[in-house]
Amino acid sequence: MTTHPLLTELTLRARTEAHSREQSACPCGATTLADRPDATVVRHADTVAKAHAPDTAPADLTPRLAMAAHLPGILLPPLGRTPVDLHGRLVTFWPYGEPVDPENPDAAPWEAAATLLARLHRTPAPPGLPPMRGPVKAALAVARLLATTRQRHAVPVLRAWRTLPAWARAETPMADTTTLCHGDLHLGQLVRHPAPDGPWHLIDVDDLGVGEPAWDLARPAAWYACGLLSPDDWSRFLGAYRAAGGPAVPADGDPWPALDVAARALTVQTAARAIVKAAEADRALDDVEQAVVDACDRMGSAPPQLAGGFAK
Repeated sequence: MTTHPLLTELTLRARTEAHSREQSACPCGATTLADRPDATVVRHADTVAKAHAPDTAPADLTPRLAMAAHLPGILLPPLGRTPVDLHGRLVTFWPYGEPVDPENPDAAPWEAAATLLARLHRTPAPPGLPPMRGPVKAALAVARLLATTRQRHAVPVLRAWRTLPAWARAETPMADTTTLCHGDLHLGQLVRHPAPDGPWHLIDVDDLGVGEPAWDLARPAAWYACGLLSPDDWSRFLGAYRAAGGPAVPADGDPWPALDVAARALTVQTAARAIVKAAEADRALDDVEQAVVDACDRMGSAPPQLAGGFAK
């Protein structure tokens, strides 16, 4: 990985922040956790420094940080509520949490994720919190797909995209303007803090805001519908969400009428990103990527509000 000025300075800032809290012991080694155009993340000991996407507005990020600080039992609280500017990027600092082990899928904390979501959705949103960015991110993924040349795979994905209502394509505001949502829920957004065996917390407030809570359930719902998440894991997730009083779906009965639109949108987003990623690497789609593209193909002709029927 090529070191660039932002990464070098971010590493230094993470070290400074870690040492400022007077730890009794520090291994003094920095690790780059992510280095993408939309996020650069560095860890030093028990401190994580994150440079947010270049288009992140302070007026949006600051209330999101305040919300995380206000909900320490749900969201990982930041080390400070004010972002700093570094090479034109907003930077925030966080305590390190132990992530989900990708090599042990049987230990995936589906119940914990669902319970945290339900608690988040039931928390009153304060005035001034921006809209949840889920639909915007889906629209950006489709825009990137349109810029690729792999149109053979893109056709069913774009056809499925056109079947979605305007709010799911970020063309009109979401009807729900009061429910607090995470905006980008997946297992990579959970960490144990304090590490390694503390309680689970949600991380990444970049997409946090008010909106349709079904969006936060949509990725596991889409995986289940595409056959990428087992019925048992889906049942664990949905059951825990309902048991915790989550408002996105009815307390019993078929949840799919409430989840259908968002699950379709997340399937399109996932497929669009998969095609772009494969095109950039000049390779064929792998089996999982092909599965979500195939699901989009079926979505183009399947009627809505079937119990996962768009991917069967």
